Amino acid sequence: MTADADIFVIGAGPAGLTAAYCLTKQTRSVIVIEKDPVYVGGISRTVRYKDFLFDIGGHRFFSKSKEVVDLWHEILPDDFITRQRLSRIYYVGKFYSYPLNAFQALRNLGIFTSAACMLSYAFAKASPIPSPRSFHDWVRNQFGERLFQIFFKTYTEKVWGMSCDEISADWAAQRIKGLDLRVAVFNAFKRSFQRKPRADAGGDVVKTLIETFEYPRRGPGMMWEAAAARIAERGGQILMGRELVELAYDNARKLWHIEVATGNGRRETYTARHVVSSAPVRELVQKLSPKPISLLHARELRYRDFLTVALMVNKPELFADNWIYIHDPSVKVGRVQNFGSWSPEMSPAGTTCLGLEYFCFEGDGLWTMSDDELVALATREVAKVGLVSAADVFDGCVVRQPKAYPVYDDAYRDHMATIRRDLESGYPTLHLIGRNGMHKYNNQDHAMMTAMLAARNILAGERVYDIWQVNEDAEYHEAGASSAQAALASERLVPVKADTQAA
Repeated sequence: MTADADIFVIGAGPAGLTAAYCLTKQTRSVIVIEKDPVYVGGISRTVRYKDFLFDIGGHRFFSKSKEVVDLWHEILPDDFITRQRLSRIYYVGKFYSYPLNAFQALRNLGIFTSAACMLSYAFAKASPIPSPRSFHDWVRNQFGERLFQIFFKTYTEKVWGMSCDEISADWAAQRIKGLDLRVAVFNAFKRSFQRKPRADAGGDVVKTLIETFEYPRRGPGMMWEAAAARIAERGGQILMGRELVELAYDNARKLWHIEVATGNGRRETYTARHVVSSAPVRELVQKLSPKPISLLHARELRYRDFLTVALMVNKPELFADNWIYIHDPSVKVGRVQNFGSWSPEMSPAGTTCLGLEYFCFEGDGLWTMSDDELVALATREVAKVGLVSAADVFDGCVVRQPKAYPVYDDAYRDHMATIRRDLESGYPTLHLIGRNGMHKYNNQDHAMMTAMLAARNILAGERVYDIWQVNEDAEYHEAGASSAQAALASERLVPVKADTQAA
């Protein structure tokens, strides 16, 4: 029986489009479906609102993988700009450089709070909590209660929707591994005294990877729109506004039968030899036929959602940061993006756009607020933080992003191990890729690498590469080893629930 396509790709985000882009270099027999009727790029898309462009989540383009960087420039050869990297933390009316500047931190905290932090640290070292079980306990032991409250508690709980008393000490020990207050203070003082890099012979300042990054001049969606156009030019198909209904595997013929729903309610059917999925694992497994034995495990997987409130401001420049982390517990916003700092082409002349990110669960109070209510909330909070006057905000819009982050709770690892064994044995031509496709907290470049390796496996006719070894390095953005393989093979560590059982 002839298939409609050799490869059927579910999802036109970075992973799905990278897979299709690599595959269409060798075969035109590729079909991609995307649920969104308008945008490709998934969470890396660029949204247009009137004359404004904004990024969902903020995506700095840098990677320790030369293959990924080369692919970016192959897809988008002439449209990258180089931007300065700058982030800060906001806490109780003060801004702190990120990474920490010692003198600034001491000045902002004040002599009495700084002294209290050091006394709290000394007390924690003298009287540590035995066998710490929670993130709270572990951080308190390492840094003291006062620093936990200032720099750890609020932002962690905003992002993950879990109390720090519920998050496992195992995560803290791994995510903040090797960090000691004495080392942190020494490094902060070192940065405070560090001279700026000298200019080279050509007059350009020599900057490290962590000081600058590349960015498409009209947002990351520019990359994925270009990739989609290349795929179509080679004969691949990208079908927008399509949602997977059923994925049935015919083991006798080694063929997939696929049913999708269109935006107008029609049903379409396709056949394919291979299926590449970047869809959330929980959704995908429920649509498989015959039903996998790991169905109940997939239903237990959880996701963290977020929404972006984009505010249009009647000022051309507000601050230099790409984004600001909001640790202050008096506001709900978790992070503020400054899209004018990403690229001057994102906003009309004389204006700028801020993106306030609210972390939530689909269906909770924030998620179900009306757009007008959210714009009003964001306007009040950005004014309260002091980034802009409410009177300068003249418009706003809301973008909701479901399943933005896979949640690493206490059972996810066992669930995914069972699902993976089940799918690999029962559905040998199903390939899971990307952040949600693998339920792994990958960054854009790591999601792309999983897709590149999956494409090579398909073209080779066997699983030459173990794509499950590709993941995020916990220290990747700040320092980390220089080895690309180390970055791509190590695991990003995100919260797991604390074990509440007695020792």
